Amino acid sequence: MKRLLQIVLTLVLLLLLALAAAVAWSWAPDRPLADLKPRWALPPSQFVAIDGMLVHLRDQGPRDDPAPIVLLHGTSASLHTWEGWVAALQAQRRVISLDLPGFGLTGPFPDGDYRIGHYSAFLGKVLDQLRVPRAVVAGNSFGGQLAWQFALDYPQRVERLVLVDAAGYPRNATSVPIGFRLAQIPALAPLMANVLPRQMIESSIRNVYGDPGKVTPELIDRYYELTLRAGNREALRQRFLQVSAGDDSRRIAELKLPTLIIWGGRDGLIPPDNAERFNLDIAGSRLVVFPDLGHVPQEEDPARTVAQVQRFLGE
Repeated sequence: MKRLLQIVLTLVLLLLLALAAAVAWSWAPDRPLADLKPRWALPPSQFVAIDGMLVHLRDQGPRDDPAPIVLLHGTSASLHTWEGWVAALQAQRRVISLDLPGFGLTGPFPDGDYRIGHYSAFLGKVLDQLRVPRAVVAGNSFGGQLAWQFALDYPQRVERLVLVDAAGYPRNATSVPIGFRLAQIPALAPLMANVLPRQMIESSIRNVYGDPGKVTPELIDRYYELTLRAGNREALRQRFLQVSAGDDSRRIAELKLPTLIIWGGRDGLIPPDNAERFNLDIAGSRLVVFPDLGHVPQEEDPARTVAQVQRFLGE
């Protein structure tokens, strides 16, 4: 009996040591904005003061464009996800991309309100600051939900809509990145505030790509380091607490503007049947599905996806 007790105590000690080593290895406290800007805010990045925040954005292309293109990223992403599209569009069109509050270098909303209506009002203030009365609004995932919500809230300000694997209908995910799952467990909040295994970020990115082989070390670095921006992890947790997916989905059918729907056929987070619902609900919309791509097709294959956007804008 004494021997068995010694073995159990030894195993418990080894387990605690292993846990301590894992925490130490993955220890990642918040990083200040100043530490991240040299790598992730290269020209033409700028920071614009709006509602007590310094909003990270890029405003590229000709200034005489009557309806600039505004690009809205998804959850835990940043304006960098659109770099391929911007490169293809900026010669002829003014293109505005930004880090939404709670993500990228912009950081959290000062008032802690992450409801979709608050984001919609924020976007209106961004366009006011940039003197853009009317725009083509494109969004991926959560950014897609914001795009169609903004079109409903401010119809006079949206000329066309591009929805890329957009959120909106009640969740029916077949695969959810581990990072999103952990962020929704309240008991883990104190630990996750200072611990972030890089492998978890890698797994989450690979989960949303149609071809995980396209996930590069630099891509992992970007998502990992921008998640560490001070305030972003708590903002993500708060957004998941405040989100009410599907509450306004009945209003999607009210949209009466030219709409392009782009979807990755291998999207497990927001599966392609959501694309079909958007296509049915938005009269006259056009749906293009890329069977080999995942949840972020604009990032995974910018050339093929932006070609559809150029065709749509040229009509």
